[in-house]
Parts: sequence; C-alpha cells; structure tokens
Amino acid sequence: MPPTVSPPRAAEMRLHFDAMASRNEIVVAGMAQAPARAAAQAAADEVRRIEAKYSRYRADSVVSRINASAGGDALAVDAETAGLLDFSARLFEASGGLFDVTSGPLRRAWDFRAGRVPAEAELAPLRALVGWDGVEWDGHALRLPRAGMELDFGGIGKEYAADRAQAVLLEAGARHGFVNLAGDLRLLGPDADGTPWAFAIQHPRDADAACAQVRLSHGALATSGDYERFFVTPEGRRCCHILDPRTGQPVAHWQSISVIAPSCAAAGALATIGMLLGPEALPFLRAQGAAFLAVDSLGHVHPHDIDSHLPDPRPLP
Repeated sequence: MPPTVSPPRAAEMRLHFDAMASRNEIVVAGMAQAPARAAAQAAADEVRRIEAKYSRYRADSVVSRINASAGGDALAVDAETAGLLDFSARLFEASGGLFDVTSGPLRRAWDFRAGRVPAEAELAPLRALVGWDGVEWDGHALRLPRAGMELDFGGIGKEYAADRAQAVLLEAGARHGFVNLAGDLRLLGPDADGTPWAFAIQHPRDADAACAQVRLSHGALATSGDYERFFVTPEGRRCCHILDPRTGQPVAHWQSISVIAPSCAAAGALATIGMLLGPEALPFLRAQGAAFLAVDSLGHVHPHDIDSHLPDPRPLP
C-alpha cells in the first residue's frame, strides 16, 4: 500500500483493515467521526463481501462454482457477476485477447515460492484450456466448455471492490476522501478544504521509495507491476505473476505501469493490459486517452498526460 504523502488531519477518519490478502485503508474527511467511521466500516464490509463472492480460494464462491462446472452444463449467474463477465469480454476484445479471465490454469505450472520455471511440456496442455473466445456466454448463463478451464477475476476483482467501496461511501453521504486497496485508489473527492490528495507511486525496484508523486481529487489510480510476486532465476531472468495467455510466460518489457482513469476497474485493467502488450503498451494507452506513468525494464520512466496530476514545486503539506 503506497503511502499517502499528505499527513493525517484532525478532521479525518482513517480505517485500516485486511482483505484480499492485503492491508487496506479508507479515509473520510469532512464528516463527524461517528458517521465517518460507520461509512468506512460499511465500505470495508463491501470489500470483504466481494472477496468472499469471487475468491477462487473459497469453495462456496461464485467463481469456484463456475470452475467446478467446467466441461458440464451452463451455470446461470446473478446481475453483478454478469456485469463483471461483460466487462471481461470487452477487455478481451480491447486487448486483442491478452486480457483473458480464463488464463488461470497457467498458474498451475508456475510456483513462485519454489522459483521454478516450467518446461514447455507442462505449459502446452494448460494453454489449451485458456481462451475467452471459447467460452459460451449469453449474458445470463456461462459455460466453460472444457474440463479444467477456470475463471479468475484476479485482474479486476480488487479494482472493482475499490469502486464498490467508493459507491458505498457516497451513499452514506461521504464526499471527501479515498479508498486504498493495496495501492489501488478510488477517490471520493478532494480533502474537505478543497485541496487534492497527494499519493506516492511505488518505485518498482525499491519498496521504500517512490518514482513519482501525484495529486488527485477524483477518479482512480492503479498500478500493475512485476514486483508483486516474482522470482529471479540463476541466469538473472525475472519471472513475475503476470502471464501472457498466448505463451504462458511472464511479461518482461515493463517494471510497472500506473494509470489514472475515471474508475479503478478501468485504471487497473488498462495497467495490466499495458504490461501484457509490452512495446505496444504506450500507443495503446495513449489511444485510450489514459494518463499514465510506465517504467521500462531498464528503469526509464515514460509519463503521459500525468503532469497535471504531479505535485507543485512547492513543498508538500
């Protein structure tokens, strides 16, 4: 969770909580402490609800039920899940098939704790289980046609949860603050005095350093990078958890990509697609009208339209 550069103020309520295997924070300003805390707790409960509903680690989750039905009959889904599936379909098309929520089987070949690179003979049969274009989805019911296929919302779940938490806060009357889910941010609005919030974008090679600081009042900021789960081979190859569904191999062109967008789901998806696109990422992100900051494999920083979000030269408050 990247640090908030702006220090806490007396009129702010900050709630820290654990969910989605991360330490998270909700900040509400400009409200009395009791209603602010109640609103933040409701937002945290919403994050945990989404985690329980879509976690692939829970046997009773929607995702687990869908995966258990792979190779069998179609499974009807509720409206919320249908919305996520429609969004996933749009991302698949927009990315040329690179953002694929059926790429979960590839994880079976990669053990990031053991630090072992799988052989091609292990990856080939798993790649045959990947492909959203083979999924049968009619807007109401979904069928994974081959046994062993998996659905995994890991690429958009946390970002969707941040957006939902923001919606819960707005419904409770909060208008100033932000949701921070392990560095994925959704803004409620500026601080109570009208000033934007200041955030640090984590340096992808130094957890205690920032490669940039940005000021935001609205919208969202999300980062995708090769430093979350990875290992380095004896030959010096860095293998991260972001896998190209076409090859089953980790991406390698970018250390990290941070995107500013109207919603956290959009920002996170664009950042991940950028990581998957490799050298084609920058023109793609520009075409989407996104503001971003990308760090390439050599550590060079590539900013685009992010200047308006950078701090003023004066010292931060």
